[in-house]
Formats: sequence, C-alpha cells, structure tokens
Amino acid sequence: MANNIQAIRGMHDVLPEQTPLWQYAEQQLRGVLGTYGYSEIRLPIVEKTELFKRSIGEVTDIVEKEMYTFDDRNGDSLTLRPEGTAGCLRACLEHGLLHNQVHRLWYYGPMYRHERPQKGRYRQFIQLGVETYGMEGPDIDAELILIMDRLWKKLGIRNKVRLQLNSLGTIAERLVYRETLVSYFQQNLDKLDDDSLRRLGTNPLRILDTKNPAMQDVVANAPELMAFLGEDSLKHFNTLTATLNDLEISYEVNSRLVRGLDYYSKTVFEWVTDELGSQGTVCAGGRYDSLIEQLGGKPNFAVGFAMGMERLLALLETADNVPVARSVDVYMIRVGEIAEREGLRFAETIRNVAPGLKLQVNCGGGSFKSQFKKADKSGAEYALILGDDEVSRGEVSIKSLRDGQEQQTLSQAQTIKFLQGLA
Repeated sequence: MANNIQAIRGMHDVLPEQTPLWQYAEQQLRGVLGTYGYSEIRLPIVEKTELFKRSIGEVTDIVEKEMYTFDDRNGDSLTLRPEGTAGCLRACLEHGLLHNQVHRLWYYGPMYRHERPQKGRYRQFIQLGVETYGMEGPDIDAELILIMDRLWKKLGIRNKVRLQLNSLGTIAERLVYRETLVSYFQQNLDKLDDDSLRRLGTNPLRILDTKNPAMQDVVANAPELMAFLGEDSLKHFNTLTATLNDLEISYEVNSRLVRGLDYYSKTVFEWVTDELGSQGTVCAGGRYDSLIEQLGGKPNFAVGFAMGMERLLALLETADNVPVARSVDVYMIRVGEIAEREGLRFAETIRNVAPGLKLQVNCGGGSFKSQFKKADKSGAEYALILGDDEVSRGEVSIKSLRDGQEQQTLSQAQTIKFLQGLA
C-alpha cells in the first residue's frame, strides 16, 4: 500500500474545528481597520525576484536563505512573496496611487519563508499587513499603534501584550552608528557567536537583536543608536512618545529594537508577549520612507506594520472566554420518506426568512439515533426533528442540545418565529 502524501514540512492545514477562531479574529481585524477608514488591497502571491532584492536587501537572511525562488517558463526569476510591504508599494507605484495622494491600506494572505518550522512559525504563514503613504508626521505612527491597541482590547488580550519602541534614525545617521558599532564588536570578537560573526560584515545592527543568552552582556554594553540621532529624528521620536503619553498608551523604549529588513528608518515598534515562549513578537512595524525611492518612486513617506496570524491565534488560545461563533446553530433531523422531501423545502424557507441562522440538514439518511448523534457532534444549539407524523400535522419538534430544556413541539410558523429569534 502506497504511503499517504502529507503536507509539505512547515505548511499546515487549518482544520474545521480551528476555523471558527480564525474567522472570529479576521472579523475583529476587519471591523477595527474599518473604524479607522482603512481600505483593503489584494496583491499577487508571486512577484519578480528583483522586487525583494531591491527592497529587502540582498545580504539579508530572507533573500540569502529563505525565499522560495524559481524560474518560470520564460526564464524570469519569480519569488513567492516573503513579506507584503514591497508588493504593496510596487502596486501603488505601478498604478499611480502615490502622486499627491494619501493612502491607508491593508492586505491579508499567505507569505512564504524557508526557515526552521516551530510553534507559531511556519514556511507558509498568514499575515495581516497595514501600510500608509503620504504622511510625514509621527501622528500617523501613533494611529497605527492605536489600531493595534484597540484590536487587543476587542480580542480581550490587551493585558497579554506590551508595546516596545525605538528610533533607527535616518540612513545617514545609521551609517555613522554602524561604523561605531562594528568597531565595538570587533574589539569583542571572542564574545560573538557564529551567527553574529556572519552578520558583522553584512547587517551588524541585527546582532543587537540576538536571542543568544551568552551574548546579552556584550549587547547590553554596545553603543546606543539614540546617541547618534539628529535633531529631526529625535523630534519625531519625542513627539510620538508624548502623543502616546497623552493617549495613555503604555510603552517601553527598547534601544536594542531593530528590524530584520533594511528599509526601515526613524520609528520602529513591536508588540511583544511572554505567553508564547521564544516567539514573543506578535506584531511589528515602523517607518520606511526611503523604500519608495529604492523602488523608483519620487520621495514620499510610508509607515506600516505586519502581524502573523498564527501567533495571534496562539495568543488567543491562551485567553479566557473568547466568543467564537458556532459553525452550526441548528441541525435538522429527517426521518421518513415524506420528511426527507419536506425537510429540504422547509429548510430553504427557514434560510429565506432567517438568513443569519446557520442551519445544517442531515443528508445521507440514517436512524433517528445516528442522526441525533450527528446533531450533537455538529455543535448546534438546537435540533429540529421532522418525521412523517410531524409533517402530516404541520409541526416540528425542537430539542435543546446544550442546556437540558424539555423538548417542545411547535407549528411550522411558530418554529420559524422561534428560529428568527436566534438569527
């Protein structure tokens, strides 16, 4: 017997019993983003490889080791998107959306990175991305933070996350800092692990983000980027923190907070949690004004964030009393030839007058006992019981499956009114 084909390592299924929690989280996301006037944009999963090399940087881990890249039949190098910012910006430039315009956009869908799979981190993962264009001031940075603060509260997990902030300054300020940082680490080569030694010549700021406990002392004593910021960068950051203070949004300034992608400048932030072990970052973002010019556009302003849905769902699973909707509200049992025919007609009548009700009809026959077991397993709150005798009398029996109420028999009209009250 041939072996069953299994999912590709790092690419996972979301099973029917898991999807209600996903749908609940997605519904809350859409609601909060709509509250702030953000519009959805839908983007291709595959882009030209050059887009990510120009935006992310050729010497980053993503481009060097993690991208799913292939040549198509025309010989063009294409890549499954490892992140959404570059593709969103490409779309805006291609369709002329950035010329003297302001945009607040969001997208949602799968991203792909070939990295070591672990809990909350997959090779195909679902990501929410939010991008804004054309706004220079720190007020839009604050708005993005407010969006997430509101979402955490809507989901009932605000007490499980903390906001961390830093400023990366401008590219010019960061280059000066980089020289000082490299010099410091070169004086401490014996304290660097292999990963940090490799990053020293390519992306030394990422060393500050190491999770290796043995390197915490050398990182703690490294020069701080904040000391190299110019007046404009400091003003931007200080105005942002003052705004958050006014809004009573708690935060921590983390001078070691950097981003894994080269295009960030000025504000960077992360929402972190202690509930998920080493995968503590749930949402991250910041300002990336220079990326627009990197991709051929005119100078402009951009700031956004991204959130991995798998980590959000893992965090939601630690919360109490998440109000997840049922997949089925009512299950219809049909016993007898006449009830088999009448049941489908009556079910359509119910759906017409109670469109919000989730009604599942037993199909494939079966005894009353077996159908009742299916009704209970469906998760429905009520079972509608329709036999030939009930049909002849124009009646329906209603049985509560969850709270032990006595079974009742109603006319079809009374049943419809009862079900409308549930919808």
